[in-house]
Amino acid sequence: MREMSLHILDIAENGLDAGATFIGIFLSETRADDLLSVTIEDNGLGISSENLEKVMDPFYTTRQTRRVGLGLSLFRETSRRCGGTFKLTSREGRGTRVEATFGLTHIDLPPMGDIAGCISTILMGHPHLDLVYDHEVDGEKFTFDTREIKEGLEEVPINNPRVLMHLTEMIRKSEAALREVGPSASKTPGPR
Repeated sequence: MREMSLHILDIAENGLDAGATFIGIFLSETRADDLLSVTIEDNGLGISSENLEKVMDPFYTTRQTRRVGLGLSLFRETSRRCGGTFKLTSREGRGTRVEATFGLTHIDLPPMGDIAGCISTILMGHPHLDLVYDHEVDGEKFTFDTREIKEGLEEVPINNPRVLMHLTEMIRKSEAALREVGPSASKTPGPR
């Protein structure tokens, strides 16, 4: 996958397919340590201990629509290629957590892509989902929590096109503000 947002979307969709009612997406960038951390967690059905290692095999999938499941194995390989780590933990009935780290300035690190579009895509098809997106750059943080947003919407569904347009723009502006934070902002590699 050519963008980090597509990896995140794929993993979130796995959780949704497993019946998740909550998805957490947590990004942390520490420029001084040249480190990007990505964590995606859900409260879906989880993965049995017998299948935990199998899901990393690109030719194993529980989906009926296709015969391969490349998402997790590609994400793991991307993290390793970028000098990072990968960890998959899951408990049946409790959910799954995917954690990966990457060298922030590594030449093979995919661009961040359209995180706002990724979140909007998830919410468009799953308006009842509780989704938290938290992005931290050098100690400055932006948090997007649908539970808080839904309280203010009253009778309007979160997947209303006007609401989604507004939320997408809000996330994009907040992401841009994070990029401008701190004296090391000029060290950020390329456009994200």
